[in-house]
Amino acid sequence: MPCPLEISVTATAPTSLSTRSALAAHLAVSAVALAAALLLVGCANPGPAHTPLAQTTPAAAGLNAATTDVVATSQWWKALGDEQLNTLIDQALQGSPSLAVSRARLEQAVALSQVREAANGPQATLGVDATRQRYTANGLVPAPVAGNTYNSGTVQATLSWSPDFFGQHAAELQAALGQARAAQADAAAAANTLAAQVGRSYVALARLVAQHDVAVRALAQREEQRKLTQERTSAGLDSQVELTQAQAAVPDARTQIEALDEQITLARRQLAVLTGQAPDALPTVTPRLAALQPTAVPEVLGADLLGRRPDVVAARWRVEAATQGVNSARSEFYPNINIGAFIGLNSLGLDRLFNGSSRQMGVTPALRLPIFDGGRLRAQLGGRAAELDVAIAQYNGAVLDAVKEAGDAVASIQSLTRQQALQDEAVASAEKAYRFAQERYRAGLGNYLVVLSTESQVLAQRRLAVDLRARQLDTRLVLMKALGGGWADDTAVLHTAAAH
Repeated sequence: MPCPLEISVTATAPTSLSTRSALAAHLAVSAVALAAALLLVGCANPGPAHTPLAQTTPAAAGLNAATTDVVATSQWWKALGDEQLNTLIDQALQGSPSLAVSRARLEQAVALSQVREAANGPQATLGVDATRQRYTANGLVPAPVAGNTYNSGTVQATLSWSPDFFGQHAAELQAALGQARAAQADAAAAANTLAAQVGRSYVALARLVAQHDVAVRALAQREEQRKLTQERTSAGLDSQVELTQAQAAVPDARTQIEALDEQITLARRQLAVLTGQAPDALPTVTPRLAALQPTAVPEVLGADLLGRRPDVVAARWRVEAATQGVNSARSEFYPNINIGAFIGLNSLGLDRLFNGSSRQMGVTPALRLPIFDGGRLRAQLGGRAAELDVAIAQYNGAVLDAVKEAGDAVASIQSLTRQQALQDEAVASAEKAYRFAQERYRAGLGNYLVVLSTESQVLAQRRLAVDLRARQLDTRLVLMKALGGGWADDTAVLHTAAAH
């Protein structure tokens, strides 16, 4: 069962000014009592210090000591060269509900840190009370008050202050600031993620539009093939088998177009919602893959990556907040000293409230020191230490995830570059075969079915080329996000900015 030591001394000045010496004597006794209580500070023992988990270093995460040779810049999406995309991302950053939630959480965290800072300073209050009361005739109050009804009033100013001798208040403030700075980095991470999501959705829509163009040409090619096969069947050159196959290919091509139309509609609706608009707000947006320019790719991932990633910085500030939480919990083993004073007027009868004889004043120094608490403070300290280990583990995980995400994007882009070279060769070969088939047909050396067949190979390669280019652009967007989205760490000046 907790049994804390508490010493509280109140010295109240009588109404007579001749008693100031008595007030000084009371204060002297209070000081002696406080000094005696401080001798008991060793009664509550926090136990051995906790050794927190080790934090992952940039070298352990596989980062180069040099700086990243290519970094994302502010508004990195403008490097893609598409004004329509720029407008959509700007609109998303202004009107997205998810970003509004992040900003509200930031404002809440900043407000909590300001509340904590304000609570650490001197507190002054003014109270005014008036009471109308009938006093019992059988209580402690003597006549003539007993058995009668009187008005009473109090006007009193109170000043209190708790000196931070053992650093508890400072630790609590730094913990609150750490959470606020983490919230600020979280808001930046949310904006970075949203910009990447809009960009990737835009590229996905452009891919579907490009695939739709190829599918439309495939439908026209199959219509021509059916017509030619029908003519050949009528002439006895082909059988009903070839004609049935050619006829079946037409509705199959139309089905593919219809499926792409559905996907384009859904992609437009998703893009509209990401930008904070109604789902049907973008019915005519038709991006083109050819209008999007690939961005530069870094060859080296340096240690500076960890300072550019807002999610990693947020995790680091949570480690700092948890560290200060441990310090705050440890400081609770030491005395808590409060100094208070009051001055005011009090009288039985409102007509005498403002008489000089109604004044009252006093000081209320107090000290509270835990001696026996059943292990509550130790358990609380252990819980804070565990929270610190959790924060460090989450930071280590965020570091590894950041390095992996950036490294994976770089590796994929390098592979896609090699795939692009091979794909270019395949497209060139298919188009060359198509040209030869056309030339043979014009020279009367081949039939048009061979031409249509070779064109089918060209269309198949174009589909692959569309997917490959879309993947290249999408992976570069992932890389820009992984590089921090051009964010600069300004969390260290959060408190100064909030104060103004």
